[in-house]
Amino acid sequence: MAALFAIVLIAALIFGLALLWLEARHRLRPASPLRLTSGDWKVQRQADDEVVVRGRLSITNPHRRMEVFVPEIKLEPTLLGRGDLRDLEIRSSLTPQHPDEEARADGYWFAYIVKGRKTTHAEVEIRISAPEGADLRNLLDTLWLEILWINYGPFGRLQQRDGVLVPLRRPAAATAATARWREGDRCRVLPIRTHLLGTLDDPAEVLRHYAGAVLQPGDVLTIGETPLAVMQGRYNHPANLEPSSLARLLCRVFHPTSSLATACGLQTLIDNVGPARVLCAWLLGTALKLVGSKGWFYRLAGEQARLIDDVTGTTPPYDQTIVLGPKDSAAVCRELASELGVAVAVVDVNDLGRVKVLASSPGCDEALLERALKPNPAGNANERTPLVLVRP
Repeated sequence: MAALFAIVLIAALIFGLALLWLEARHRLRPASPLRLTSGDWKVQRQADDEVVVRGRLSITNPHRRMEVFVPEIKLEPTLLGRGDLRDLEIRSSLTPQHPDEEARADGYWFAYIVKGRKTTHAEVEIRISAPEGADLRNLLDTLWLEILWINYGPFGRLQQRDGVLVPLRRPAAATAATARWREGDRCRVLPIRTHLLGTLDDPAEVLRHYAGAVLQPGDVLTIGETPLAVMQGRYNHPANLEPSSLARLLCRVFHPTSSLATACGLQTLIDNVGPARVLCAWLLGTALKLVGSKGWFYRLAGEQARLIDDVTGTTPPYDQTIVLGPKDSAAVCRELASELGVAVAVVDVNDLGRVKVLASSPGCDEALLERALKPNPAGNANERTPLVLVRP
């Protein structure tokens, strides 16, 4: 008996050390402290055949001592629209606005060092022009601007890929005169169309602008979990990920349609909750599954295990990225409900009739949402109706 106890104790110790090694290796992996943000975007129509988009990029180094080089940075603009865009011409320029060095007149981005606790900026200009006779107003919808930049420092040389979405056209807000309500089970439902949402959008402003004119006391305004997540910037290009051996091995055990069935999808979860938790969740989940109790991996690995959308899982251009679930959904619902004066809920709905209320403001009737959203009035294609208003 004593020998068996000793064997179990040694095995537990070895397993614990293995988990510690996994966590240490994960936390000590090469990483750059630099953070890229953007703002001050403006869209100007010079004429029917030319549009100019201007904005500002900021690169911040929050580290106290580390100095990081940015030797290369490149813009890759992609247009989304409602017609054939192949004949359009896109010209992009990036002008450094460093605090201590002048930009070159020829537009060349010279290698720049971002010192600890410092920030540098760059001005972006995208010019879109069409052949004579074409009307950009009817063609263009959205600009998806990817920023490919290199971070170089003590961690090595890392390539980063960030993307920002700039709306070039916005649909009209819902009004009492234009609202097309659908009759539901003891309720009425109104899908509300918006522009493609992104990090430049504020959730409260989006809900107020597009739904504010039709809100009444007693209504429940829902927003999809993925649109809220992309507004929070919770998406990442697979090029930024380096899947670990654990991710490459473990992803093979998931169903092929799962967002965790790819190395990058599973690595996203590992980066979010840690490798030790993912491994333990899989071991315990597999053991419980063998005795007939399913679904424990997702319970033990945390909410994000169910919410991650891998590549192709969302609307273009986010179909090229991995999207996490939203952050602090309950707090967001409370704040939005307070501002709008109606109940607010964050939901995940699909065409199979599955309705999951991730979070809702106090007093929200979730049974009402279950009935109203079961037919999936928002759709899962390119409807661009991330908001659904439910009226009892």
